[in-house]
Amino acid sequence: MENIILTGYMGSGKTTVGKNVAAFKQYTFVDTDEMIAQQQHKSISEIFAAQGEQAFRDMETELLRHLIAEGRERLVISTGGGMPLRAENRQLLARLGKVVYLKASPATIYNRIKEDTTRPLLQCEDPRKRIGEMLASREPLYEEGAALTIDVNELGPHEAAQRCVEMADRLKCYIGLS
Repeated sequence: MENIILTGYMGSGKTTVGKNVAAFKQYTFVDTDEMIAQQQHKSISEIFAAQGEQAFRDMETELLRHLIAEGRERLVISTGGGMPLRAENRQLLARLGKVVYLKASPATIYNRIKEDTTRPLLQCEDPRKRIGEMLASREPLYEEGAALTIDVNELGPHEAAQRCVEMADRLKCYIGLS
């Protein structure tokens, strides 16, 4: 399918970069967390509090199945940071389009989101430590599920989006030649 899917840890820039990619490519931007929140009429924090993380992860999987069934194309999809943790989700994401992992260091992530109180998994005593631990366990799964990886530590959102478009277009040409 002709879609670009952005994965990565929270604060890696999926939403901001995604909106820029959508503008460059003249695609429609969608955010899976926003879609789930709209469907449930609750914020992600409220869903986590009321139903737990497992129920939220089930909602993510169901949303991916729905997007594939709809057959929508020319989308830039910003995923929740935990979406690629399930093997099934990584497979569904690959069916949905080109998966791009926006890779950021724990320090970069912490600096970007340290003031954000809407992140339920970081409402803890030592969010910096939690970011490092979670990223260490998630990074192999992000990499496994991605067709492309872009290191965004030194890139602004506009530069990251340009690199994403260039790399995705090159990958499309390469796949078309094989």
